[in-house]
Amino acid sequence: MLSNANHKFEILNIVDKEFYSIMSYINKTEIDNIIKVMKRCLKRVQQQNIVLYENVLNCYNTFQYWGKLIPEKDIYELINNRAITLKKYQNEFIWLYTRLEDYRSKKCLFEIISHWMTFDPIKLENIVEKTYKHYFDFDIIACDENEVFVDLGAYTGDTVIEYISLYDHYKKIYCYEIFPENFDTLKKNLEKFDNIEFRKKGAYKNSGHMYVSDNEPHESTHKLFNAGNTQIPVISIDEDINDQITFIKMDIEGGEQDALWGCKNHIQTEHPKLAISIYHNNEDIWKCAAIIDEILAGYKFYLRYYGGNVYPSEYVLYAIYNAGIERNNMIS
Repeated sequence: MLSNANHKFEILNIVDKEFYSIMSYINKTEIDNIIKVMKRCLKRVQQQNIVLYENVLNCYNTFQYWGKLIPEKDIYELINNRAITLKKYQNEFIWLYTRLEDYRSKKCLFEIISHWMTFDPIKLENIVEKTYKHYFDFDIIACDENEVFVDLGAYTGDTVIEYISLYDHYKKIYCYEIFPENFDTLKKNLEKFDNIEFRKKGAYKNSGHMYVSDNEPHESTHKLFNAGNTQIPVISIDEDINDQITFIKMDIEGGEQDALWGCKNHIQTEHPKLAISIYHNNEDIWKCAAIIDEILAGYKFYLRYYGGNVYPSEYVLYAIYNAGIERNNMIS
């Protein structure tokens, strides 16, 4: 039985057993030894598949969400960061595992952590979602003609177009996009649809101004900073939307935690469905669920993986409100 001072769970199957094994290893192993194991695993990838190894380094160092990884210069920032995160927040990872509603979700969590440790592409191939579209798992998300859908990080409208193609109906859609060129394309791509509002603003915990960099590696990866070249207005969704919201999707390059706090009143009063990208740093994977649980007890959590096998990305936390669930929050 895996436990800490706040919770415990029984090992009922192979997924529980695998998760127990890796968390037990993290618990009893010093950070320096965890780092050594991760370095050896990366070296093994280099020896077995040089193309994969080069792709891994290229992706991590291009999208520097998690830290640099340049072994030839003895730079292992990414490995160090992840080892520290796993060790420091092992109880929070266990808490999340106990709160996930199905074994597809639990398997996702285990394989992502396992890939952090091993860089093994099979770990990610095991969990790639092949049945339903990104953000729209029909076993989790149901939508009807009364839907008020809020797309935070609307990019060029790809998610909204997917939503409309899958569900066909809605009451209203709000699209938030911070990068000017993306915003213009967004409006053009969605101009044929009715009842869509476009906001050239960033979603944040309060109102003000932040900055967007002009030097991101891809047009979809622009994020907010406290200083920079291009000033962008930011606002909380609680302040900006008076309508009753039924569904919020977030993919805002690491700004999800702040944006969730900015949705606090809507979450507490209207209990919208939530689909949150949680891969832009090493803590969002558990912290976003903890924030939701702190804002309002009663949400059920699911995890799905939509990325590739080179590096772990595009994993989504789904949160669906169920008033019958008792609070199980061990994070202060």
